[in-house]
Amino acid sequence: MRMMKLFAAAAVFVLPAIAFADDRADMAKVDKVYADMFRDAKGEWAKRIELDETQKACSEYRNNLPQAEFEKVLKREKANVVMPADGKVMGDWKSGEKIAQSGFGLRFNDKPGTISGGNCYACHQVSKTELSFGTLGPSLLEYGKIRKFDPEEAKRAYAQIYNSNAVQPCSTMPRFGHNKVLDEQQIKDLVALLFDPESPVNK
Repeated sequence: MRMMKLFAAAAVFVLPAIAFADDRADMAKVDKVYADMFRDAKGEWAKRIELDETQKACSEYRNNLPQAEFEKVLKREKANVVMPADGKVMGDWKSGEKIAQSGFGLRFNDKPGTISGGNCYACHQVSKTELSFGTLGPSLLEYGKIRKFDPEEAKRAYAQIYNSNAVQPCSTMPRFGHNKVLDEQQIKDLVALLFDPESPVNK
């Protein structure tokens, strides 16, 4: 298990040298490297790393899509967003805070049935009182306040959490809903964390 983690970490450094020698990736090499790295007896890891159309396009163009390809990806990913049937995108911000803090789910050592979290703090500043947060993504402080708590902006946030590529193609943010990492209620709770005036995000 430990060796698998080391191999996965090494891929971050190995793949660019192999596949990205030119401006565009050699997708045949990318596919072969991944296939060789993630072989397992049941084939579960092979399924996890199979690229969809959008991932292939973003890899091929190194996240710098030509305009025509950009529009194609945006249209396809927007069509993949499933908005709540009841039309409500906000849940409970206190539950959203727990989801944002939780890094459980989809890890090597998680037990079956583990409820996934969003692990939002790994990439974003979410609260003024939090001292440990990542900087891969922008700060989310006063997210709802800056947007005047606009309901349309809340819907946009729901779509972005559900499928970040539907808002910004080739985004590095996980597609939480699209990939079934988080369910509808969890995404609603995260939107509430961003837009509820009483949330620590907006204090």
